[in-house]
Amino acid sequence: MSHPSRTLQNVEETLRSVVGNLFDSQDGFQRIGEDLKDETLKRYFLEESLNRARFRGDLETVLHQEGVHDVTENGTVSGVLHRTWADIKAALGGGDHALLVTAEQGEDAAKKAYQEALEKDLPLPVRQILATQSAHVQASHDYVRAARDSTKYRTGPSDRKTARTVARLAVHSRETV
Repeated sequence: MSHPSRTLQNVEETLRSVVGNLFDSQDGFQRIGEDLKDETLKRYFLEESLNRARFRGDLETVLHQEGVHDVTENGTVSGVLHRTWADIKAALGGGDHALLVTAEQGEDAAKKAYQEALEKDLPLPVRQILATQSAHVQASHDYVRAARDSTKYRTGPSDRKTARTVARLAVHSRETV
């Protein structure tokens, strides 16, 4: 059995990591949802943004109950970069498929955050919350992936233009590194 303060520290570190990812997910779903053209996907993404906010609130409540009161509302550095990339795709006229590719990548990060959290030695109530949320994140990932795949071959002129622009940016960034 771990020392009580070590257990609390482990819970705090683990939940802060997941909360940071949830902040990224919430913001990402909202931003991408606002840019999607398909109304069904738009509604799903905006609803999922609210789910991620609720998940974050649940975990922040656990932290508060454990005596952690300085829970900051920050995402991760990789999340900021990921959202910026999504914004660039949207600004360049990226269609729904391009945005869904970005969203699935974000969901991959969310799945990883939960998998890493569930590998830790955590109290049963915390583990149960994380397991329930993780199952939802997995289902969301699968939905986003299916939506991405269904739009794969529905690319229009703006999608092809975005692909060419992104390819040029990638080549340019490799040349400047």
